Amino acid sequence: MATSTAHIGRSSGCESALLLAGRVLIAWLFVPAGIGKIVGFAGTAGYIASKGLPMPNVMAVLAILAEVGCGLAVLFGFRTRWASWALALFTVVSAVIFHAYWTLQGADVSPQQINFNKNMAIAGGLLALSVCGAGAWSVDGSMARRT
Repeated sequence: MATSTAHIGRSSGCESALLLAGRVLIAWLFVPAGIGKIVGFAGTAGYIASKGLPMPNVMAVLAILAEVGCGLAVLFGFRTRWASWALALFTVVSAVIFHAYWTLQGADVSPQQINFNKNMAIAGGLLALSVCGAGAWSVDGSMARRT
């Protein structure tokens, strides 16, 4: 990314606290979802297959890596800009594939439209985090202070 990282390790206490809170809340969503996919791997792969996607086992592993791997990276503030961007992309793609409310009719539309819109809002927050970085209270912040 072309954005400067010079300020990462020098965020104010309030700014760093809010960025930490945001990172915790984001991880709170993604990490348990990824763990759930590990525990229910067959069901996850089956659901992916039901949407007509190729290689459902591979796709399930990629989803787990995105949710757990990038979720933990965001939580600890490690390579936060890239992890946030990757999660934003994952979230948008997931919304389009799994919450395609425009293909539904009747009572099925509203819940999927709500989930789609929530995913878009989450992706927006992740993109904002990818621009601001993790803040001082993070691995990224610690590494920036050393340089």
